[in-house]
Amino acid sequence: MDRPSHAAPLPGEPDAIAVPPAVLDLLGTLWAAGHDAFVVGGSVRDALLGRPAADWDLATSARPEQIVEAFPGSVYENRFGTVAVRRDDDVFEITTFRSDHDYADFRRPHRVEFGDDIEPDLARRDFTVNAIAWGRTGDRGAAKADGSGKPAIVDPFDGRADLATRTLRAVGDPIRRFDEDALRMLRAVRLATVLDFTIEPATLEAIAARAELARHLSGERVAAEMARLLAAPAPSTGLRLMETSGLLRELLPELAAERGVAQNKVPGDDLWDHTLRSVDAAAADRPIVRWAALLHDIGKPATAADGHFYGHDAVGAEMAEAILGRLRLPRAVIDRVVQLIRQHMFMYDSGWSDAAVRRFIGKVGLPALDELLDLRAADNVGSGRPADAGGLGELRRRIDEQLAAEVALDRADLQVDGGDLITELGLSPGPLIGRLLDDLLERVIADPALNDRPTLLLLAQGALEEDR
Repeated sequence: MDRPSHAAPLPGEPDAIAVPPAVLDLLGTLWAAGHDAFVVGGSVRDALLGRPAADWDLATSARPEQIVEAFPGSVYENRFGTVAVRRDDDVFEITTFRSDHDYADFRRPHRVEFGDDIEPDLARRDFTVNAIAWGRTGDRGAAKADGSGKPAIVDPFDGRADLATRTLRAVGDPIRRFDEDALRMLRAVRLATVLDFTIEPATLEAIAARAELARHLSGERVAAEMARLLAAPAPSTGLRLMETSGLLRELLPELAAERGVAQNKVPGDDLWDHTLRSVDAAAADRPIVRWAALLHDIGKPATAADGHFYGHDAVGAEMAEAILGRLRLPRAVIDRVVQLIRQHMFMYDSGWSDAAVRRFIGKVGLPALDELLDLRAADNVGSGRPADAGGLGELRRRIDEQLAAEVALDRADLQVDGGDLITELGLSPGPLIGRLLDDLLERVIADPALNDRPTLLLLAQGALEEDR
């Protein structure tokens, strides 16, 4: 049965990859207009690996103005030849074939030159597994990608061979690739971690040789790569690569300082090893906890004295705030991670009363409670102990019991508020109202049965009389 030239390849066809219908439609439009068009980069890599592709990027011989003409409503985004095309709820980027020139800031080209052939475009890419394309020339073109007009794989740098051996290799000279864009070094570490690849020796040696270029990277770019790395099943793989290659020293020197700091926990492990174990033990779907696990002990080198680290939680919280601010993470993320680090040294005792459990819940706050317990569990594993060591399992159970009882844990849970105190007791707005509410909350935490509006008003009135 005949199929349109831009239909998805059937299973078993040579060079077949699974391409979404919307992407095939975009390719088909470009082919029909006589332009060469290919899907490129990570989407092709992931499709060949059998992984879901997050983004489908297209490259074409069409110039930006021709792409805009082919797709009404599209937007020419930048001077690098990229046009954004919306299809339903998705936005796809279509970029004109190009060669890059003059990477003077170790970040992006100062000048690009548009081209008519896919292979020079692939030659400027970072790694061989990302320098694979799938597509064909346009319907009015003289030659098709495979000589027949069917879409085909274009792989001038043997990326498929590296996929087969799970090897990450720079395209061409790795020193040149990293001089062009220093972020590629961190991306290599992240891809090796996420894909479970090995960085081939020459590429890894080039990272070590050019690691100092990483200091030119913006905090936002570093944070984005770190977030992807921390979402991997075992972030320690990439973190160790960062440390041994010198990237950690350039980007996160506070963490690099952990290497060699003695820890009386797992035999043979130092503080850096403990941190790596803790990060891996945190759940991959809890990014806040993974950031906190990564930074939870950064205060220890500065507070080390006689085998102890007094106050490292407070010092580490301040250091974490500075680090995450440098990386330009959202303020809400910074505040939560700093809170977890500041409170991660809590000590639970089975002799705690129910009121003490309620006070703990109130101090931590419900939004951060599960994350703090998860951080402690990861810290336990990082120390060579069971996740629920130190009575953590019992504390979780007792917290669940208190929450199920719907006890008052903060001012909002009280049956009176500041307005009630002002109206019923004839008070004026001011600091006194807050002090009274805090006193009432403390009484209710100690005895939840007191959380009754008339009772609380009587208690507030009594407190006023005692102060007179």
